[in-house]
Amino acid sequence: MNARQKPDAADAPLVWERPEPAPRPAPGPLSRDGIVRAAIALADAEGLASVSLRKVGASLGAGPMRLYGYMSTKEELLELMVDAVYGEMAAAGPLRGGWRDVLRAMAHRTRRAAHQHRWLTDLLGGRPHLGPNALAHLEASLAALSDSPGFGDIDAALLAAGTVNAYVLGALQSEASELRAEHASGMDQAAWQRSTGPYIERMIATGRFPTLARVVRDATHPPPDVVFDRGLDCVLDGIAARLTR
Repeated sequence: MNARQKPDAADAPLVWERPEPAPRPAPGPLSRDGIVRAAIALADAEGLASVSLRKVGASLGAGPMRLYGYMSTKEELLELMVDAVYGEMAAAGPLRGGWRDVLRAMAHRTRRAAHQHRWLTDLLGGRPHLGPNALAHLEASLAALSDSPGFGDIDAALLAAGTVNAYVLGALQSEASELRAEHASGMDQAAWQRSTGPYIERMIATGRFPTLARVVRDATHPPPDVVFDRGLDCVLDGIAARLTR
């Protein structure tokens, strides 16, 4: 490799293991953690689309080029933001109890974090997050499972943890979609249901949708917190039933 060539991205150290630049007293001290906290504050206030190295730098009184010493891309900044939120989740304290208790607690911690940081849902999923706090979160869930009877096979523990995570992510995406719909239409769910109610009644009156008629007539439509808990119970009950086979 000559002096003009850049190292291959696959060979470059990940941001988690990359040392920070030497401190500079002027125009103001920076740190990777301080940059991440500023980015989180910006995303909380204005949404994820507002996060850029330029805007984050401006909030810290620094140009974007100074930030490139702490992270190479915006994607690295987003990864650091996600890991910082995993750290906030861990700050709630150690997880105790059996595997059901631990997985339930982790599901609720993730949901609370996503409600506090509305942008988080868009960054969950996909490839595993590899920051130290995210790895600690995964370690805790797998440890709770692998120490329980029936999960001696690590593949079984991975499947159970992944199933719970998939449920949580799907529930969060559904809740986020509802919020986006409210913002776009200016109507909350109750107002939207009132506006579409006459149409639904006409469609049910055709007799083509008898099961949906039962939904309208008999379903209780509990609040989101109850829906989330009931769905989580279904997932955990399914895992427990699988252990008895």
